[in-house]
Amino acid sequence: MHRLFGTNKKTPKPTLTDAITATDMRVDAVEVKIRKLDAELIKYKDQMKKMRDGPAKNSVKTKAMRILKERKLYESQREQLQQQSFNMEQAAFTTENLKNVMTTVDAMKTANQTMKQQYKKVNLDKIEQMQDEMEDIMDQANEIQETLGRSYGVPDDIDEDELEAELDALGDEMFEEEEPSYLEDETLDLPTAETTEPQAERLDEFGLPEGPLKA
Repeated sequence: MHRLFGTNKKTPKPTLTDAITATDMRVDAVEVKIRKLDAELIKYKDQMKKMRDGPAKNSVKTKAMRILKERKLYESQREQLQQQSFNMEQAAFTTENLKNVMTTVDAMKTANQTMKQQYKKVNLDKIEQMQDEMEDIMDQANEIQETLGRSYGVPDDIDEDELEAELDALGDEMFEEEEPSYLEDETLDLPTAETTEPQAERLDEFGLPEGPLKA
């Protein structure tokens, strides 16, 4: 049916990733063949060690030489495929870097346009006017604070030197704490032996001291 009427579907072109994958698979296949040839070469070499010189040994040697030539051919193919894969990986890496660069450039362009649009909305004159108004408001606030903090009843003509002299003249007793009244000694004012004055002797009518009273 497709051959008679055709089709509109287009086969997608292979990408670098697809090509790298296919090449690596070919390298793996060549590696398998080389390992098989190595096994045959080992077998022929073992046979040659056990054989005497002659036509039979020469026949085995010929087979070994043919296997060795095939191995060299596959090794050459493997090297070529590995180099192709490496080149394609480098190309893919460069392509990805270019995509990243283009994405970065597009993002920077978009950001630049956005900043230009935002800056168009900014009015520097209005900003400066707002700053001036804020400065005036701060000055007014300071004046209000100074007015509210004004002192009353304090004469302006007080000499500071006189105040300092008066402060120096104050005694330290002003700064000492008074002892509470409840700690004061509550002793009675009783006469003691040292403070009691001797009583004056009584004299009789003749000026002589009277003796002790008789019971």
